[in-house]
This record gives sequence, structure tokens and C-alpha cells, in this order.
Amino acid sequence: QVHGIVRRSSSFNTGRIEHLYKNPQAHIEGNMKLHYGDLTDSTCLVKIINEVKPSEIYNLGAQSHVKISFDLAEYTADVDGVGTLRLLDAIKTCGLINSVKFYQASTSELFGKVQEIPQKETTPFYPRSPYGAAKLYAYWIVVNFREAYNLFAVNGILFNHESPRRGANFVTRKISRSVAKIHLGQLDCFSLGNLDAKRDWGHARDYVEAMWLMLQTEQPEDFVIATGEVHSVREFVEKSFKHIGKTIVWEGKNENEVGRCKETGKIHVTVNHKYYRPTEVDFLQGDCTKARQKLNWKPRVTFDELVREMVDADVELMRNNPNA
Repeated sequence: QVHGIVRRSSSFNTGRIEHLYKNPQAHIEGNMKLHYGDLTDSTCLVKIINEVKPSEIYNLGAQSHVKISFDLAEYTADVDGVGTLRLLDAIKTCGLINSVKFYQASTSELFGKVQEIPQKETTPFYPRSPYGAAKLYAYWIVVNFREAYNLFAVNGILFNHESPRRGANFVTRKISRSVAKIHLGQLDCFSLGNLDAKRDWGHARDYVEAMWLMLQTEQPEDFVIATGEVHSVREFVEKSFKHIGKTIVWEGKNENEVGRCKETGKIHVTVNHKYYRPTEVDFLQGDCTKARQKLNWKPRVTFDELVREMVDADVELMRNNPNA
């Protein structure tokens, strides 16, 4: 049985989990049960945890958009930082310290301005955003509860993990959606920020398996989960277009740079400064040797497969609903 927390909103915000309902049309729950709650409300967390008495808790709740965290800095700290403390405190209040296993979604953004390449569990942290700083508090409060109360609590330091369900304003999904629309003739051009940011991109499906594996071990430990491969935003754009039969040629410099279609001569990509972050994280590359050795985990989906899957899914989506 899986229990989830859903925030109250005046519009439906369960689009990404619709397929998990017993009856998606009627929102009838089967083995998945949803409870109204919020990481900023400790009373509801105590109530839900006390009622459900879970054996495992995965804290995947966060304001997780790095760029937006600069605009919503206090809210990000409240949800991503203090929200984690509220969950841990709720476990303690409900007397479940000895029976529950806790997974914290930590992030490669903790490494920010990287202190060594590649980044592993022992690499010093240097967050470069309110999101990274809030997640750093969460990371250490998890370690503290593990050491102070002997709670089985782990941090999964996951590098970027993507899928067709990624939020529409994240760069990978923005690219796959826009390329799909261009392919179907619904769009001519879209704008991006820093084309040269480099990331270690994996598939969410692989990474969620790693989360589960961390809670099946004898001793609670923190793990870096990554592919070890690095690709730029520029490369993600090129591969996405290649999949629909277009070759992108880059012209110009900095914010005047454009991506032109070699076959048609049309400009499909421009650069807009508003998508740049006040402090940029230029390069992230993970070393998941520890996870390979201790969890017997390795990524299965390649970068090329991930790009193709995302573009194909969005072509299908936009074909059925151009306004999606």
C-alpha cells in the first residue's frame, strides 16, 4: 500500500499520478491512498503518520525548481529545509523511531560550485541557490536524527533525473515539449538560458529503484546516485531535434546565439537572459561507485534513450492535445 500527501489546490494537481488511480476518470484510489496535507503544516503530518503508521517514508516533497527558489527563497527554505525537520519530528512524536525507515531526497545541487570532479559522498558541499541551501539543512538534520535517535534515515544524493513526467518548466521537459510542438507545426521557436550548463542526466525510473534499495540495507548510509556521464543543455537540444530529423546549427555568441535548422534555415532556438540564474552551477558529474558496490545498483537507461523517450511522449501528448 502506498500513501501520499497531496496539497490542497483550487485546480487538480494530480496529473502526474493519474495513471496510478484504480479508476483515473473518477479519481478512485486503489492501493494508493492520498491524504490532504502540507510540509509547512506539522499538525497534519503528525496526524497522517499516526494514522497510516508507515514502514517506509520517502520525502520527495519540495519546491524543487532551482531558478524559482531565488524568487521564493523563504518558501523554499520552509518546505525543503524545515519541512524535512517537521517530518522527522512527526516520526518521533508518533513513537515510530524504531519501526520506520526514512528516505530524504537530497540533491546534486548541494555540490553547486563543485570542489572536485566527479562528486561523491565525501565531496565538500557548496550550494549556489536558496534551493541548494535549504536542501543542505535537510541533509544535515537527517544525519543528526540518525545519530541522535538511531533512526534508520538516509540521504539519496541524486543527480538530475528526468522522464516524460518532468514538470513543464524544467529545461529538459521544456526542450522535449518545444521540439514536439515544432515537429507538429504548432510552434516555430523557443528560448532557453545557459546552453553550456553541463549535467549528469539519468532516468527517474532507475533512480527511484535506487531510493528503494537504500531502505533495504542493513545499515542506513547516504549514497550518490548518478550515471557518471555529462552532457550540456546544448547537446540535449541537438539530440532532441535529431530525433525528429532536424540538424541544429549554432550561430552567434552569448545571448545573441541562435539554433538554426540546417535543413530549412529556420531559427528554432534563441537565448534569453531571464532564464539565467543569479549564481550558476556550471558542471555536475556524479560518482556512484559506492551505490554500485553496496546496493548493486547501476543506471540502465542511456542518455540517448532518455531524450528519445521524452520527445516521443511529448509528440504523442501534443498530437492529442495541442494546448497541453
